[in-house]
Amino acid sequence: MKSIDDHIIIKIKKARGGSLFFIEDFLQFGSAKAVGKALERLVQREEISRVARGIYARLKTHETFGQIQPTAEEIALAIAKRDKARIIPTGSLALNALGLSTQVPMNIVYLTDGSARTIKVGKRTIKFKKSSPRYLSTQGEISSLVIQALKEIGKDMATDEEIEKILKHLENEETHRLVNDIKIAPEWIRVIMRRALKNREDE
Repeated sequence: MKSIDDHIIIKIKKARGGSLFFIEDFLQFGSAKAVGKALERLVQREEISRVARGIYARLKTHETFGQIQPTAEEIALAIAKRDKARIIPTGSLALNALGLSTQVPMNIVYLTDGSARTIKVGKRTIKFKKSSPRYLSTQGEISSLVIQALKEIGKDMATDEEIEKILKHLENEETHRLVNDIKIAPEWIRVIMRRALKNREDE
């Protein structure tokens, strides 16, 4: 008869390297307490890794660098998927994603319609900040980042070079998503985003 540990490791080994797991993923094998203890035993035996409190991984292996830890961003996406919550990167994370900053933020913040919480991942923290549904109703991945990046830069503070970079990114956003997201943005950001629409009309 297989133990909880056996059932868990069989399921984990079927997943691709880099997959993240939560206690909830194994509740068919036992109670939350029993599963939690089994996962800790597997961590001690180095069969899986604990990447944050209550979050486990089957790490990817690289020929040169060995085992690769998941990024804070990958962990944030896994939590959002588990909680069926929407998340939007904000602040320096949005700036970094758009190439407007080369600084990798140590503390990353997401707007969410899920639970507000802070999770420690090594030396970094992931903060989920509860937000109103309006700010989470953006449809475009690029235009969502643009809105948050511009908010971080501040009104009338974006340089011509930054605006040109932003407009270049918005060329890759689908028109219907861009039109929707312009309505959600503050007026001073709409002015910049409308330029991306006008550029399409002029082509």
